[in-house]
Amino acid sequence: MINHTFQNPSLLETALTHSSYANETGLAHNERLEFLGDAVLGFVTAEHLYRQHPNKPEGELTKLRAGYVCEQSLAAAAKRLGLGEKLRLGRGEKADGGGARDSILADAFEAVLAAVYLDGGIEPCRKMVKEAILSNPPAVPVSDAKSRLQEVLQGQGKPGPAYRIVSESGPDHAKTFVVEVVIDGKSASQGTGRNKKQAEMDAANKALEKLI
Repeated sequence: MINHTFQNPSLLETALTHSSYANETGLAHNERLEFLGDAVLGFVTAEHLYRQHPNKPEGELTKLRAGYVCEQSLAAAAKRLGLGEKLRLGRGEKADGGGARDSILADAFEAVLAAVYLDGGIEPCRKMVKEAILSNPPAVPVSDAKSRLQEVLQGQGKPGPAYRIVSESGPDHAKTFVVEVVIDGKSASQGTGRNKKQAEMDAANKALEKLI
């Protein structure tokens, strides 16, 4: 399943034990392993991206890493490894389809990664992350106007932007939002959109045009 032979199989058993199952049986659950796995995943991914992209600045590497280690990416990796079918879930969680839920699958991937680390060290973790995650495209876009604006302001030593709804108009099914982006206490630009996110993106884009 993960191309690692465990010297201590109980680590894998714990990694695949959800808290709902532990509550019913009194066994240990995987949340502590999940905590460790998150750190291992972050390190292995950052190391890989650092080596693979020697010319990318810190901000771009940070966004790229976020795309690889997000919940959607980890859940997809867990599905490719078949973790959903192996998870030990409580009766209620199992009946509710917990084995297919992204949050549970993502947590399970991190827990299994921690189990691999404790059992075999960092090298099999590098292999697992590379094959299960890094060999696939990141699950979310690695850049957007809001992220870029935040990065530019940080580079200029300024505080991050704030977004404020200026107005809403139109019927519920076809609203138009106007959002203002405030930088360093001053209005920088306004954007419009069919929802708040679109309006914020538009405002951020217009602010970027003035800054760069």
